[in-house]
Amino acid sequence: MNRKTFYLTSLGCAKNTVDSDSMAQLLERDGYQAVSSPQQASILIVNTCGFIGPAREESYSMLRTLAEAKLPHQILIAAGCLTQRYGPEVARKVSGVDGILGTRRWMDIVEVVQQLRQSHNPSASSGLRPEQLYHLPESPTIGKDENGVLRASIAGASAYLKIADGCRRPCAFCAIPLIKGTMISRPLEKLIDEARHLRDKGVRELVLIAQDTTDYGHELGMQDGLATLLEKMIIAVPEIDWIRIMYAFPGYVTDRLIDIMASHPQILPYLDIPLQHAAPATLTRMRRPANIDWVHNTIAKMRSKLPKLAIRTTFIVGYPGETNKEFQTLLDFVKEIRFDRVGAFQFSFESGTTSEALGDPVTAEVKQSRFQRLMELQQGISLEINQSYVGQTLNVLIEGLDNGISIGRSYRDAPEIDGLVLVEGKAEIGTIIPIKITGAMAYDLTGIPAK
Repeated sequence: MNRKTFYLTSLGCAKNTVDSDSMAQLLERDGYQAVSSPQQASILIVNTCGFIGPAREESYSMLRTLAEAKLPHQILIAAGCLTQRYGPEVARKVSGVDGILGTRRWMDIVEVVQQLRQSHNPSASSGLRPEQLYHLPESPTIGKDENGVLRASIAGASAYLKIADGCRRPCAFCAIPLIKGTMISRPLEKLIDEARHLRDKGVRELVLIAQDTTDYGHELGMQDGLATLLEKMIIAVPEIDWIRIMYAFPGYVTDRLIDIMASHPQILPYLDIPLQHAAPATLTRMRRPANIDWVHNTIAKMRSKLPKLAIRTTFIVGYPGETNKEFQTLLDFVKEIRFDRVGAFQFSFESGTTSEALGDPVTAEVKQSRFQRLMELQQGISLEINQSYVGQTLNVLIEGLDNGISIGRSYRDAPEIDGLVLVEGKAEIGTIIPIKITGAMAYDLTGIPAK
């Protein structure tokens, strides 16, 4: 068996996927070959997610599955958010984990692998099982010592481009600052170079991601940094058809950003802005922006300047202290605003966050009931909005084929999290073609190629 093979599985969000692809680039540069099956690999890597309880359980489950099937010559590394936050606890909970690599030092993956292979070499040890290697330095340099890798993840004709990492927001429920540290933006010139590289690789859609894209450039002394980045990017890569903005923060969608989106068709009329709730009292306990008037005014302004705007948001139900009245405020808000897409989470108690003192008083049954009520409400809204597109023509990025049906996405659909457009007949993958919408479901559309 080739000893320089690796199997890497990435859990969690697209930001994690970018880190996983960056680690893979470094390993391949060192002569390793990626394989699709754990049995074929000498190195097993799980890039974990530790954001909320269900994500942690998924990470532990994957680690246990690989650990239980691990062969004597194989090395298992737990990387990413779970390990950054919990460190040695991960190795205690999963027997068979050999190395722990935090998310802030993903760029040290080759060094970690080399150390582990040396410690597993029988000629360099007593034959006893070597102790786990913990590589969890506190580092402020993430984003600056990236070893020259492309900080993007390419999937077909789309690519996620990470523009920053970490977060300086004080949200009470969120463990991201504990995991990632404070906000660090990547150099603008580097991002432009990477956008050009992605263009040269045939990317048609560029998805800008960070914990908070609207905070880009803050610590670099930039004013309205995301708007500045977009202005530079549309000049540098006019050949990239779509530029999509994810993870905007309430209160930081500026007039300048709106104007740039409205004046450049290359920037999609799509905004992902996680609002988390609509009741000011709940938002105050969350330590989130509680100015709901700003939300109403900004959305009205955006819809005025961007008539085709699609808005995605996320909410948390069952937050400590959420009353029936506060939850009803959220439902009324969703009815009034009529978002195109809504994601919802049930509150997950996170030790170490500032919400820890609030406990977790809302019962699981109440959380589940509220979750179902919110999603049933949104399902009806989404269906009505989708039905309004029947008879219209939308440009669709074709991403796959299944039994004679082409599968793609419109500008309204971010990769992996939003809906699809199902097109009759076979269209060329990677092309953007006009599709006449003929049918609508709660989440997806159907259509035929426009004549």
